Amino acid sequence: MRVRVTSEYKIEKIDRGLGGFRLVETPVEPYIKDFCAGDDESVSRWAARFDITNWGFFMAFDGERPVGAATIAARTAGVHMLAERDDLAVLWDIRIEDEYKHRGIGQALFDMAADWSRAQGLRQMKIECQNNNVPAVRFYHKQGAVLGMVDEYAYYLEPEYRHEAQLIWYLDL
Repeated sequence: MRVRVTSEYKIEKIDRGLGGFRLVETPVEPYIKDFCAGDDESVSRWAARFDITNWGFFMAFDGERPVGAATIAARTAGVHMLAERDDLAVLWDIRIEDEYKHRGIGQALFDMAADWSRAQGLRQMKIECQNNNVPAVRFYHKQGAVLGMVDEYAYYLEPEYRHEAQLIWYLDL
């Protein structure tokens, strides 16, 4: 999954955060963010690391060619993002091939993940993205998700990503 980054949301704190904050879209020198570069958590390894029996997997195809996928995780021990909640799903991954973006595939996959979560009796879906993935931020906002957490220090120990902020969205199902 690659995203062409031309802007990012800068976090503007009001009174050092006590007065809230504002996300300000700011142009940046364009670059490609490869969300899977050096990823040792590839899809093929999830089953070895987690019990994926409570996960939903969805794929989109153009004929025989896979062009998009979404994964939703729920009720799985050891998944920190689930916060030990039995009523929460995490949109673990959603991706669309570049040439297939803006064709409704992401919307269809997101809807399938939300519908699956509802069918499992889950009440809320949690979604993570970063401040430099402006298209994802706009997409989750359009879905009705609420920005519940901004963590400027989530990637602090990862020098390559230290400048990024984690955005956690919640969608009531």
